[in-house]
Amino acid sequence: MWNPGVEDELREIRAAAAKVARERYAPKAAQWDLDRTAFPHEERRFLGELGYLGISLPEEYGGAGAPLSHALAVIEEFAKVCRPAAFQIFESNTGPAQVIALMGTEQQKKAFLPGIVAGEITMAVAISEPDAGSAATDMTTKAVRTADGVVVNGMKRWISNGSEADVYLTYCKLSDAPGSKGIGAVLVEADRPGMSFGAREKLMGFRGIPSADIFYDDVLVPEENVVAEAGGFKKLFGAFTIERLGNTTMSLAIGQEALDRTVAYVQERYQFGKPLVEFQSVQMTLADMVLQVEAARLLRDRAVANMGDGLPDPLEVSLAKCTANEMAKRVTDMAIQLHGGNGYTEEFGIERLHRDSHGWALAGGTPTMQRTRIVSELLGRTFDQRS
Repeated sequence: MWNPGVEDELREIRAAAAKVARERYAPKAAQWDLDRTAFPHEERRFLGELGYLGISLPEEYGGAGAPLSHALAVIEEFAKVCRPAAFQIFESNTGPAQVIALMGTEQQKKAFLPGIVAGEITMAVAISEPDAGSAATDMTTKAVRTADGVVVNGMKRWISNGSEADVYLTYCKLSDAPGSKGIGAVLVEADRPGMSFGAREKLMGFRGIPSADIFYDDVLVPEENVVAEAGGFKKLFGAFTIERLGNTTMSLAIGQEALDRTVAYVQERYQFGKPLVEFQSVQMTLADMVLQVEAARLLRDRAVANMGDGLPDPLEVSLAKCTANEMAKRVTDMAIQLHGGNGYTEEFGIERLHRDSHGWALAGGTPTMQRTRIVSELLGRTFDQRS
């Protein structure tokens, strides 16, 4: 139900975030993208000083303890103009830091969350491997307990903030049990002996968000770094639904920004002696853009509104993420069409929105896998994709 007080509060939060994003980061975003510049550490600390890195994290560890909707509102406003800046807020409020807040020990929370909130350290999640992307339970990275601690061996791929983050929430096999029954998670600091990274990947989008392979070669971590024991995969992925809401919001922001820019452009741009918006074909395309953005927003907002016990419903998140991911790709493509040649230039920023839209559709579960999850969650059963 619509709540005027809540809406007013969110409106104020959005306005404040939009001001910072457009004044401080919009002027830098295009150059950072062109140069593939990783988000500067001093800027991350600036976001921490503003309180944006701990909006939805617990107060006792430096956060604000606010509802997730507040964090998503800020993420959206930043993501409209500068995805690398938005990613910092996304990662701390909806990413692996949330897993620690929900599942971590008191020691882990005290050790990592205050630094994340302050922007002093970053945490990334390491799940995918060369032969275990969508088939995450095929992972082979192992963590073995010894008298000295836990020894991690393996390799991770497609790690957003890989080589840049200070600590990695590493999904790994903690026992020889088959499939998800053997999978848990361990925190591995980047400066541990045996940790190394591949060259930063040159991606189509995500250019200010480093991505690199991670190599674990007999990396020893203390026993207290174990976040989830073998068999904790389902619980880990339950917490991962929050990250998928963050992903959904990133796509939503891209689609909304492409729509807003296009609405302005078709009213200002003249062809054949009249504004583009006077042409019926332009009106039809613009209407489709609005329909798709609003549908994605409503699905995202429903998933947030129905959160219980700190976690959203997996089916509602899958519906929202799949819709938003595909919406962003289509809407930015239509924005390019309506901008004509200007949409194909770097100057107008539409092509950058389109490039980034594809990245968010791949991250956190592709639309194809989301469709499988939708049916699985709808019917309450799993489907074995192996031959």
